[in-house]
Amino acid sequence: MDVVARYKFEAMVADALDALPDDLQHVLDNVVVQVIDAHPDEPGLLGLYEGVPHTERTGHEGPDVVSIYRLPLCEMCQDLDDLADEVYVTVIHEVAHAAGIDDDRLHELGWA
Repeated sequence: MDVVARYKFEAMVADALDALPDDLQHVLDNVVVQVIDAHPDEPGLLGLYEGVPHTERTGHEGPDVVSIYRLPLCEMCQDLDDLADEVYVTVIHEVAHAAGIDDDRLHELGWA
């Protein structure tokens, strides 16, 4: 699939954020979500959470950052529907980490 224009990709990320399960919506109060073309050191990385999970916060932390990497996601998908699905999975995965949910629990919940 060709690389999707940034504005279209950002709309997919916004749609994914709007579709997050209710259990994760509260996490967005202290999370910045950004679209980046690719991680500078790990070109195949799809998303990254940076911050202190909400389960470990003391109240003095700044906002967390979730980065969603456009180029690797576009490269791995066959069409726009596939891309939208992968964007959703990546967004929910990274926001869940902000909520303090590890990969094993993500699988149990069916979110990975």
